[in-house]
Amino acid sequence: MAFEIYERNINSAGVVFAGITGMGMNLALLLAEELKRISPLKVEVLEVILDKTAVSKSEVHLSKKLVLVNKTIILVDDVLNTGKTLVYAMKPFLDQEILKMEIAVLVNRSHGLFPVRPDYTGYELSTTLNEHIRVDVSGNHYSVQLH
Repeated sequence: MAFEIYERNINSAGVVFAGITGMGMNLALLLAEELKRISPLKVEVLEVILDKTAVSKSEVHLSKKLVLVNKTIILVDDVLNTGKTLVYAMKPFLDQEILKMEIAVLVNRSHGLFPVRPDYTGYELSTTLNEHIRVDVSGNHYSVQLH
């Protein structure tokens, strides 16, 4: 995923990974680390803080203030299910003068109820709405489990 991000943003003034609270933030840190290793791009990371269990009622804010003008924002989450969380996570960036926003997810379940499509996907899984995916990218052994 990091190589693809580099290829699509080779001429960018900088890339900011905006990881959604939880495993989205962990994945953002991993992608940022790898992008720094393989490219000369200026890479920054921040967290998009929200309550995933009640995104429509939750306040959405960023973990820190960064200059985002003319930079590429890559919104990162572990699993894309309906797209609702990602839509709400975009809110803090709507009044910024960013270059563009892209979406990276480790797993796309393709149950889109909102018009959100990832630009970067680790895995594409066909699942039922009753199944649950658990992602763990917090230790040395990463896993994606279908329950």
